[in-house]
Amino acid sequence: MSDRGVVAGGHPATADAGAWALRQGGNAVDAAVAAVLASFAAESPLTGLGAGGYMLVHDSGRSDVIDFFVEAPGRGGTRRGSDLVPAPVDFTDSVTQIFNVGAASCGVPGSPAGLELALERFGSMALADLVGPAVSAARDGVPISATQAYLFKILAPILTREPEGAEIYAPGGKLLAEGDTFRFGELGDALELLAAEGSAPFYEGDVSRRMSEWVLERGGTLAAEDLAAYQPIVREPVRASFRMREVVTNPPPSSGGTLIAFALELLERLGACGVEETVAVMAAAQEARADGFTTELSREGFAAEFLRVERLDRAATRASSRLGSTTHVTAVDSEGRCASVTCSNGTGSGVIVPGTGVHVNNMLGEEDLNPLGFHRWEAGSRLPSMMSPTVILRDGELVAGLGSAGSNRIRSAVVQTILRIVADGKEAADAIVAPRVHFEAGALHAEPGVDEHALRRIEANDIPVERWAEPNMFFGGVQAVVRDPATGALTAGGDPRRGGAVAFA
Repeated sequence: MSDRGVVAGGHPATADAGAWALRQGGNAVDAAVAAVLASFAAESPLTGLGAGGYMLVHDSGRSDVIDFFVEAPGRGGTRRGSDLVPAPVDFTDSVTQIFNVGAASCGVPGSPAGLELALERFGSMALADLVGPAVSAARDGVPISATQAYLFKILAPILTREPEGAEIYAPGGKLLAEGDTFRFGELGDALELLAAEGSAPFYEGDVSRRMSEWVLERGGTLAAEDLAAYQPIVREPVRASFRMREVVTNPPPSSGGTLIAFALELLERLGACGVEETVAVMAAAQEARADGFTTELSREGFAAEFLRVERLDRAATRASSRLGSTTHVTAVDSEGRCASVTCSNGTGSGVIVPGTGVHVNNMLGEEDLNPLGFHRWEAGSRLPSMMSPTVILRDGELVAGLGSAGSNRIRSAVVQTILRIVADGKEAADAIVAPRVHFEAGALHAEPGVDEHALRRIEANDIPVERWAEPNMFFGGVQAVVRDPATGALTAGGDPRRGGAVAFA
């Protein structure tokens, strides 16, 4: 516990970089940016300069979301010359998720521009002052933990499918394992370039030219025009009420935050938040998502319409009758400012551009983001995402900041962690390690420790239950900070499912 500031991240090196920034006099946004930059090396399969994301900043009673997620390319008019390459990822022997990679999966990255804007709008330090720990991590190396080794193993077909990736992740032909050191020297060079010249080289300079040419030569559609046109966007967040708290989260065209708000408002109406109610609400959100949800997300005013009282009341009635590759950083400073930021490279496309330090995202190949079919987004469209950086407020004061990794499981991980913090009164670490469920495609996945009597009642309602033998990164990776508004005391937790860690200033 501390009142001087804390950072929760997906790796000790990530959290340490953020805490270091706080000790240098930085605020929560400075700390979050330093942590995210370090995560590019410490959590490289999941994030990087070729990724995109969202940052929710809460400061002095105001909350803003910086949307720097991936855009659909195609402004150059180049026809796609290759197909998506399916890449199965086996979480366990019985649970597999299909990702799609290759040049055809590469979208326009937003991380360099988004982090730069975050500092310009809300930070107190310059990129040049914050990049040091990240450069050291990239060049000197980061020890590979058991969690990272597991991640390297399940993503090996993607990470090593091209010679550039194999050289980094399997030097000498042997995949890096626990206890080895991961190094990415070209990333260190790229981070120094970002610090010296800002994001411009990644969108209109030499790095952007190399990225575009490399992807186009391999059959993708990422053109120079796409990179030059990219801009991060500051958005008004979506809000929900739950147990006398205000939950503030990511708005459209992202999908995750709206679904989280929908689920919490339903639970408020149901008046209970046990396993059965939580599953019923997950099913209701899944139904709502299927009802023209994706096509309407970008329409102005959609969130307010989706969360209107009449819809929520009907959904609550149906729910009561029935009685799932990313990184996240949460930073809170001593003044109670919070920066909650989620970034994702998907699983990565496997396309690492020589001389740039950039592993380009595979968002055009992520099934979760393309429910209507692949290659249907117009050029320049901001892709939807489940990523949901979130804060919880009471009377305008910060109670908690959190978010999660986990693809389609982000919304369930965030909702259940909020329930544990708000409804159960748990501290951050205990709320994070509590067993989770996830409902998707008509089936319920459950970690060990979930109420067995409730699971049997759910099965009695013809819902199959997949019982997992142990906690798994499949169920997300929440990083959270809880703040006592009265005293300013901070507690934090990093999700052990994804090697999470906490560092105090």
